[in-house]
Formats: sequence, structure tokens, C-alpha cells
Amino acid sequence: MKPLRAPAAERNKDPILAVLQRTLPSTGLVLEIASGTGQHVVHFARALAALTWQPSDSDRAARDSISAWIALEQLANVKQPLDLDVCRSPWPVKQADAIVCINMIHIAPWAAAEALAAGAGRILPPGGVLFLYGPYRRSGSHTAPSNELFDAGLRSQNPAWGVRDMESVEALAANAGLSLEDIVAMPANNFSLVFRRKSA
Repeated sequence: MKPLRAPAAERNKDPILAVLQRTLPSTGLVLEIASGTGQHVVHFARALAALTWQPSDSDRAARDSISAWIALEQLANVKQPLDLDVCRSPWPVKQADAIVCINMIHIAPWAAAEALAAGAGRILPPGGVLFLYGPYRRSGSHTAPSNELFDAGLRSQNPAWGVRDMESVEALAANAGLSLEDIVAMPANNFSLVFRRKSA
């Protein structure tokens, strides 16, 4: 099949990469959760070639697209995608040095955010990184009118979806032994959140 292309992924891949370049370890395994089309993982893997990238997605069509991107780009540091649903235990990855999850927790039930944080706490070593990207409310309020409209649209599709409170996500991560290290304002009213697994 031809690899799928998402316009949003094309727009945000370089700003996200800029944060990852200063956030991720220099070597090791990076697990990407909810990899979607696969555009992000091949872009990041090309720029951060010393890292091994493990994409994953619970959707078969997404995994097929990721495989197509891997074949197209011929990157030796990207593994074939795994069928990974954060809410389904055990995860097919037992250990990773970092986890990257882009634009997932607002288009999934809150239980997915809970499972993501818990899973990160299980498989990341001390000092390991959890990187999240997407829109967030801060102190219970939207950061832009466009995000408020986006949130309403999500909730109309599924009442369990919606833009999450940054403080609630931080609390989930803290319960899993991860501390919020950095908040980076991104284009289009999004944020990058960098969490680090506390030392043992």
C-alpha cells in the first residue's frame, strides 16, 4: 500500500523534532505509541539516527501505513510496528529508554491516559523520558478559542474524548513516578510535555 499522509503531521513534525533533539537520550530504544500514519517516526529516526525507534498503533491500517513508510525510507533504525493498545496488558514492549506519544490522549478515553502513565512507569528506567504532545487546558481553561471549539467537536463525536487538563495529566504521571520536567509552548496552541522517571 501507499503510505498515508496527514497534513497535521507534516506541519508539526519539525517543531516536535526540535524538542525531541534536546530531550531524548543520545542512544537507546524509543517507543512511539499511537504512531498513526508513520510520518513522524521516519522523520525523527532520520534525524536521530543513533536511536532505535519502535513504532506502534492499535489500528491495522495505521500499522500498514507505518510499514509502507519504513519501506519507502529504508531506515535501518526503525522496527516494524507493533499492535499496542495502552489499555491492554501486558504491553508487547518490556523496556524502553523513552516513550513518545503524539496527539493521542484527547482522542481516547481518560482510561487511555491512565494506562499510558502507568505503562511508562513500568517500562521506563530511572531517568527515562515520556514525551507527550497535543492541546491542553491549563488551570481548567482553554488556552485559545480554537481549542475550545476543537474540544467541543471531540466531545460531540465521543463524550469520553476531549482536551485534557495539563494538571490532571501531571498528577497521573506523578502517581506513576514521573516528574514534569518541561512545558514547551508549540505552534497552533499545542504543548510538548516532558516527563522524566524519577531515580530509584
